[in-house]
Amino acid sequence: MSHAKLKLIGSMTSPYARKARIVAAEKRIDILFVPADPWSPQSGIPELNPLGKVPVLVLEDGTPLYDSRVIVEFLDGVSPIAKLIPADHRDRIEIRRWEALADGVLDAGILARLEAQRPTGERSQGWIARQMATVERGLTAMDRELDSRAWCAGSGFSLADIAVGCCLGWLEFRFPDLAWRARCANLVRHQDKVADRPAFADTVPHA
Repeated sequence: MSHAKLKLIGSMTSPYARKARIVAAEKRIDILFVPADPWSPQSGIPELNPLGKVPVLVLEDGTPLYDSRVIVEFLDGVSPIAKLIPADHRDRIEIRRWEALADGVLDAGILARLEAQRPTGERSQGWIARQMATVERGLTAMDRELDSRAWCAGSGFSLADIAVGCCLGWLEFRFPDLAWRARCANLVRHQDKVADRPAFADTVPHA
């Protein structure tokens, strides 16, 4: 399905931009991906998103959408192909709950990484430890709730699986020493399965 006038602005390393890219690919929506560095003063991102964050989806009429949760809901409604967010209220909330958990783990991981990049005398090890404890709790919760199920929620692949897959992929990219694979067997099984999907393979985060 061609929506070439839809433009997604994001960085190659952003797990939230990756989530939107995967949703577009699974929905067979042809969008233009424009790599941009949100930290660069020349990026133009603050003019589109006053929060200065990516991703931003620019619609045909120039309207910018943000953040990733709004973008993926818009994309899922654009095409009836491969519905990723169910219409039923309870089923929808279950999917969104998984997305909130995965995104929350990412939020904590990103905060920890940013703090660790500050000059040695300015960074707070206590803050880093607090955020990484959140990451660990989130991983434990996701692994426990996934249990032996094939997919995170319901009987098929959904936005929940995309959100979790992007979360784990980013952690492997940015925190290779976290070693979550050694203690989260259910997540390992899930991640290895979703990683084989073309949309995941084509959007592996890199610098």
